[in-house]
Amino acid sequence: MIRTAAPAVPHTDAPAQTRLLVAAFALSLGAFLVWGAGFASADALHDTVHDARHAMGLPCH
Repeated sequence: MIRTAAPAVPHTDAPAQTRLLVAAFALSLGAFLVWGAGFASADALHDTVHDARHAMGLPCH
């Protein structure tokens, strides 16, 4: 027997408080990353991106 339809997953809405908490966390994390990148030296940013490219298996230089 071949099944082509995905099983039904009940949809539940998250409470407003949970959505606000997740949004606040995402905003805080994003602001921290932008602020951190703003104060980091160019060499530190280059090294971080370079290491991330190697971790993903992408070629560089």
